[in-house]
Amino acid sequence: MYGKSSSSSNTNTMLPGPLTSKRINPIGNVFIEAGNNLVKNEFGAYGKKIFGSSSSFLQSNYVSRHLSNPQYYLEVNDDYVKNKIKMILFPFLHKGHWIRTTDMVGGEILYKPPYCDINAPDLYIPMMAFGTCMVLAGFFLGINGNFSPEALGVHFTTALLCWIL
Repeated sequence: MYGKSSSSSNTNTMLPGPLTSKRINPIGNVFIEAGNNLVKNEFGAYGKKIFGSSSSFLQSNYVSRHLSNPQYYLEVNDDYVKNKIKMILFPFLHKGHWIRTTDMVGGEILYKPPYCDINAPDLYIPMMAFGTCMVLAGFFLGINGNFSPEALGVHFTTALLCWIL
């Protein structure tokens, strides 16, 4: 492991020392260190300014306002699902308005849940579409004789990335 055995003698002695040697390049280390300092100091200040302000905005406004109650996006009924799918497939047949319905509660404007308002965003329809896509992918993989949990996992990962992006 650390050396060669001598083949000329009958005793199997090992020569000390590694087989490969590393060369130290002092000039290369200077450039690497200068690059690290540039990235840490100069670009780090801009990154903190840009990403710090946007992350604080997201945490204070977006997350608290839109994602604090995920159950809101799943409050649907059968009529909502039928009307929403009809509106998605045939938007020119939609006779109502395209603005969400609001309520005034305690001096604060709140939006009505999806089962009361056809224009409210929901997660039920995209999640059911994703589940249907996975069932159909497994069905067609089975018909073609290529079904395996790994193949279905690849389809799941690809579909999840496409859905997120």
